Amino acid sequence: MADVVVTGAAGFIGCAVVRLLLEQGRSVRCILEPGGDASNLEGLDVERVVCDVCEFEAMRKALDGSPTLYHLAAIYKTWLDDEAPIWRVNIEGTTATLLAARAAGVKRVVYTSSIAAIGWKEGGLASEATTFNLFDIANPYIQSKWLSERVALNFAAAGMDVVVVNPAFPFGPGDVAPTPTGNIVRGVLSRQVRGWGSGGFCAIDVEDCARGHLLAEERGVRGERYILGNHNVTYRDFFALVAEVAGVPAPTLPIPNAVTAGVAYAAEKWADHISRKEPIGTYKSVKYAQREIFFSNEKARRDLGLPTRPLEETVARAVAWFRDGFEARARS
Repeated sequence: MADVVVTGAAGFIGCAVVRLLLEQGRSVRCILEPGGDASNLEGLDVERVVCDVCEFEAMRKALDGSPTLYHLAAIYKTWLDDEAPIWRVNIEGTTATLLAARAAGVKRVVYTSSIAAIGWKEGGLASEATTFNLFDIANPYIQSKWLSERVALNFAAAGMDVVVVNPAFPFGPGDVAPTPTGNIVRGVLSRQVRGWGSGGFCAIDVEDCARGHLLAEERGVRGERYILGNHNVTYRDFFALVAEVAGVPAPTLPIPNAVTAGVAYAAEKWADHISRKEPIGTYKSVKYAQREIFFSNEKARRDLGLPTRPLEETVARAVAWFRDGFEARARS
């Protein structure tokens, strides 16, 4: 019998959560996507169950006997040739999994949402109380995370012990996909990123993010949200930091917003109708990125004890991963 079940266990944040749980001496059952890449779990003493999170009965059996669930399974993509899987996994998967958790008698659920489900505060730091207000530039990923978080919070309101965490942009080792965040680092390393536009984001080391998940299980309050983000940084400064750490030339060309939005629009249309391959950006993702969408982690630091390591250390860990671990796997 597993102490804890983790969906999305082979993912970037998921595998970091699994490793920390194992360090605590807990037995972990990992729910794996059918046909998914499970290489992040190599060498770990975990139970593996291949299961579609949208299948209620299969998930009920997978959760049977476990008092704790970490639900991280989600599709984190800014573009897909077919958007249906984003809606299915992120919304239907959350609904089916939480229904299954209730039927299986799970006592505590940590649900992984995203800062994308929180609104924007112009000229300031958004908090857990900031109402979502980005409908005009929300791509399917952002929309699906906002909606699936509402599902999780409704379960909490109905009495289920669900705590919500909202990770910022995670960086560090283990980004095998890679995620859109990892592609930022790869773009600077490969010198495909030649310039920078306006805007900024909130970053966190993937291990600090994982630690925040465990702290949410231990200390989080049912029905509450906790922002797991540590560093608010502009894209210009982040690109420069990655370049400095990696010893490569930093992007030097300031690019007007209209140009980046226009290029992204054209690239998205080309992907939609011609190449059917992921573009360098989409119109809505670029419009989102052009804002300084910064967040306060005061609640998570105060109530959970969220750890904060220097951004320079996180960037160095990510650079080392993409230069050594990821590229070695790609060659093999």
